[in-house]
Amino acid sequence: MMKTLIAKEIRANFLSFRFLASFVILFVVVAITAAVLTGDYSRALDDYSQRRAEIEKYLRTYAHFNRIGGILRQTQPPIPFQTLVRGLTADVNMEEFDNDPLPVMFPLIDLTFIVTILMSLIALILSYDAVCGEKEDGTLKLMLSNGLPRSKIVLAKFAGGVLTVAVPFLVSLAAGMIIILLHPGVDWTGVSWGALGLIVAGAILYVSVFYLIGILISSTHRSSASSIMTSLFVWVLLILIVPNLSPYLSSFLSPAPSRIKVYREVSRIYDTDRDELARKLRAEYRAEVLKQYPVLAERLTEAEVKKRVAEDSAYKTAYETDRAAAQRAVDEANRIQDEKGKLLTNDLRQREEAQTGLARLISMVSPLADFSYLATDLSSTGTENMAHFDRLAEVWDHAFYRDYRPKKIKEFKAKYPTADEWNTFIDMTDSPRFQYVEERLGGRVKAALAPFAVLLGYCVVLFAAAYAAFVRYDAR
Repeated sequence: MMKTLIAKEIRANFLSFRFLASFVILFVVVAITAAVLTGDYSRALDDYSQRRAEIEKYLRTYAHFNRIGGILRQTQPPIPFQTLVRGLTADVNMEEFDNDPLPVMFPLIDLTFIVTILMSLIALILSYDAVCGEKEDGTLKLMLSNGLPRSKIVLAKFAGGVLTVAVPFLVSLAAGMIIILLHPGVDWTGVSWGALGLIVAGAILYVSVFYLIGILISSTHRSSASSIMTSLFVWVLLILIVPNLSPYLSSFLSPAPSRIKVYREVSRIYDTDRDELARKLRAEYRAEVLKQYPVLAERLTEAEVKKRVAEDSAYKTAYETDRAAAQRAVDEANRIQDEKGKLLTNDLRQREEAQTGLARLISMVSPLADFSYLATDLSSTGTENMAHFDRLAEVWDHAFYRDYRPKKIKEFKAKYPTADEWNTFIDMTDSPRFQYVEERLGGRVKAALAPFAVLLGYCVVLFAAAYAAFVRYDAR
């Protein structure tokens, strides 16, 4: 009996014009999106390779420690999943506005947009009259008069409807993947296939939520016209209002200081204040050194200093003592100002994390937010990937700034005792390179469990509500 009822639902949906229109629109949009995003990925990969080549050239010909921090920045290469999910790593860079301003004005869509917007609308379009439509046609009364249990009817409508929506989605996604895999520059690994499978499962769960919303609303209305209006109202509330309102509500409930003001203050602490403090400490330390080595008070040219350092061991000792004092002044100034800057940035970070966590929690009332978190975390393009990237960057910072740089400076000063180690070329071709690797699938799945559980909970609650409404529904 259940198979017959499910087949009836599928057949009725397949033969409807709204299903055909939805199928065509979905297929075209997915195919075009896959082609466009694959082209963007290819260009981004070429640009990343060129930047890496320029960095290697810089390290061989011009590198010095005063500028290297801005060159050896930790950057994430384009990942193959960006041919489907743009995520946070594809945020528009305003420096590229002169190159192609249209993406800023008209953002490209991706798989997340297709599922959250198009698929939810398709699910509601197919389900808004699942019950009241059959009442208007008289078929609902006929089914109930034949003794069919209402539980089986509502279950068959749900199962048949979800299968109906899943067919065009899976076919369209398969066509999009063919377009992606035909591109020679895309390397789709087994882990990516596993993540894609989980995203598809999440998409089916997301579609189920909206199909159940349609059945629930249809079971509480007497006519299809009123049912579709209520369905669209609920869609606007869950898709447009709740996700966009959550950051503002969070900022009101858990305020954070202005990032611009804090960074301006931190910049002043690390720039003018630090230089002023370093000069003050340098003057104090130099006065102490001059008391011990009055010979340093003589005004000599750089050439004369080099000659005396090479010929006079006592002067060399005085000179090295003075340089050590100067370095001690810089280190002390850096330490003091770093502590001040860290207090401000740590306070900002803690407040922003609290605000972001609250906004995420509020936004998860919307199924759109749940699927967006699920899809971006599984595809390594979401907040979980940002945290993973920060962990990799921290490891590289330790390797370069705490291990490599002090060792390199020490070797340079031993070879050139009077040279400026910060503004002199130093061969850094042996420096550690930042290497980005995607997080393991297990870590991504763990991050996606919460939104997945919320979607599953939505399905359970909505199915129970739809069943309860259908049981009390008057089919006459």
